[in-house]
Amino acid sequence: MSVIRPNRKFRALAAAIAVAALAAGCSDANSKNNSKGGAGAASGVLTIGMPNGPQTDNSNPFLGTSAGASLGYRFQIYEPLVMTNGIRPSEKGQPWLASAWKWESNFTKVTFTIDARAKWSDGKPLTAQDVAFTFNLIKKNKALNGNAIPYDGIQAQGDKVVLTFKESQFVNQNKIVNTFVVPQHIWSTVKDPATFANRKPIGSGPYVLKSFTPQTTTLTAAPTYWKGKTQVKELRYTSYNDNSAQTTALAGGKSEWSFVFMPDYKKLYVAKDPENNKLWFPSGLGIHGLWFNTARKPFDNPALRKAMAMVIDRKAIYVQAESTLYPEITNPTGIPLPAGASFLAPEYKDATTKPDLAGAKKLLSNAGFKLNGGVLKDPSGKAVKLTMSDPAGWNDYITGLSIIKDNVKQLGIDAAVKTQTADAWTADVSNGNFDAVLHWTNSGPTPYDMYQNIMDGALLQPVGKSSPLGNFGRFDSPEATKALKEYANATTDAIRTTAMNTLQKIMVDQAPMVPTAAAPIGAEYSTRNWVGWPTESDPYGPPQPTQPNALDVVLHLKPAK
Repeated sequence: MSVIRPNRKFRALAAAIAVAALAAGCSDANSKNNSKGGAGAASGVLTIGMPNGPQTDNSNPFLGTSAGASLGYRFQIYEPLVMTNGIRPSEKGQPWLASAWKWESNFTKVTFTIDARAKWSDGKPLTAQDVAFTFNLIKKNKALNGNAIPYDGIQAQGDKVVLTFKESQFVNQNKIVNTFVVPQHIWSTVKDPATFANRKPIGSGPYVLKSFTPQTTTLTAAPTYWKGKTQVKELRYTSYNDNSAQTTALAGGKSEWSFVFMPDYKKLYVAKDPENNKLWFPSGLGIHGLWFNTARKPFDNPALRKAMAMVIDRKAIYVQAESTLYPEITNPTGIPLPAGASFLAPEYKDATTKPDLAGAKKLLSNAGFKLNGGVLKDPSGKAVKLTMSDPAGWNDYITGLSIIKDNVKQLGIDAAVKTQTADAWTADVSNGNFDAVLHWTNSGPTPYDMYQNIMDGALLQPVGKSSPLGNFGRFDSPEATKALKEYANATTDAIRTTAMNTLQKIMVDQAPMVPTAAAPIGAEYSTRNWVGWPTESDPYGPPQPTQPNALDVVLHLKPAK
C-alpha cells in the first residue's frame, strides 16, 4: 500500500546539503556523457519501486493522482523554497530555492529571498517572477491548491517574493515554504493547469525525465544542476502490480528503494540479505483509518459510526494486518502515542480502544437501531449494509477490511469487501463514491493536520465533485470547522488547547473516521550499492521515496565502498 500525502501526503524535507563530488574513477552524473548500464553504484543507477500498478503518463507536480506523485519522481524534478524535516517538523527548515525567508504579523506575511543561482533544467534562470507566478497559479486554480492555503497578496519585488494572508498561517508554515515552483515560461501557456499532463517536465531539480512507460519511468541527471554535482546518474522507477511483486523485487535486489507493506518483513526481506536489506519506519502525527461516507445513509448517523468504532479490534489489525510494522493506535482520539501524548485532552488520557460490544449495542439501541434476527435495522427499518473498498494488492488494507468486516458483523451489519484498481479507487475516494474505505491522513507537527484532513468544512465538496484535498467522507460539522479555524488563528497556547480538545471530542463522539494505525513515514532500502540513507541515528528526514524530502535523500547518497 502506497502512501501519497497531498501535502502526503504528502506531505517534509531535510536539511540542505553540499553535494559531494563523485568517487574517484566515476564520471560526473551531470555530464552529458553518462554511460549506460544496469542498476548499481558502478553504473550510477538507483532503482526505486512502488506497488501501484500501471501508470498513466502524467508528470503534473501539483496533482496527487499523477504518476509523478504515485511513484515520487516529481520531487526529483521540482524543488521547494525551503526544506523541512517531516520527522522533526517543528525545527526550522533549511534554505533551498529561497536563500532566506521571514514571517511577520502573526504569520500573515512572509517574505522570500530567491537564490540567485537557481536555474531551470533548460538553462533559463529561476527568478522571483517564477515564484510569484507559481503562487498565483495555485491561488487561481483550486485543484492545484493541495493544502487549501488562503492566499491573498502575491508580489515579486526584485529578488524577493512577498505573500500576505488575511488570517494567521501558523499551521500552514511548512506547507507554504514547501511549495513546488514551476517555470512561468512553460506554465503560462497551459490552458488548464488542473488537467495538464506535463509530459515533458521542466523543473529546477537535478533530474529530467528520460523515458516513460506504464511500468517504468526513467530520470537522468540534468546536464547541469544549480546546487552542484550529483552522484546518482539515473533513477529508474518501476511500478509493480502489487505488494507481493514489490517485496520480491526488494528481497532479490532488483528494487533498491521502496515503501511497501510486507507481512513478516524479517523473513521475507531482511533475512534475504541481512547486511544490506534495511528498513526504517519513523512515525509522524498522521494515521490510517476507516473513512465513512457521511453523506450516504445510514452512515450519516454518528451513533452508527461510533458503534462500529467501538467494536473494531485495533490490536488484531496491528498484529494481523500490519504485522506490527505500523505503530498501534491505542487511544480513540486517533492521536498516536507516545508522540502525541502532550496533546491529549484530560478526559481521554486514560481512554482505550479496547472493543466494547455491549456498549456499542446499547448505543445503537438508544439511537433507534434494532437487531432483528441477527440483522441490524436502521431507525427507518432498513437493513444496514456496508461495502468497504480498497485497491487490489494492498494486502495490509485488505486484511484490515476483512477484520473490520468480522468485527461489525457482531452488530448485525452485513459488510462486504470490494477491491479496485488504484486509479479507480482514488477517483471514487475523491468523488465520494463509496461507503467506507481504509485511507491515510495528512500529518504535521501537531494533530491539527490529521484532524483538518478529516473534518474541515473548508474542504467539503458535494458527492460527485472531486475533493482531492481531504474530507473525503464529506463530514459536515460547523463545530469542527470552527475549532480548526480557532486553532489555526490562535494567539495563545490556551486557545489552541481548547480548540484541540474540542476536535478530539468530535472525533470520538461522532467518528467521521475510525483510526486503525499510526502512519509511519518509512521505507525499505538497500545499502549494497548506495549509502547515506536516513536512519534513526541520522534522522535528517523521513526515508519514504514518495515524500518531498526524497530529493534530499538522493542527494545524500554516495556509492558504497
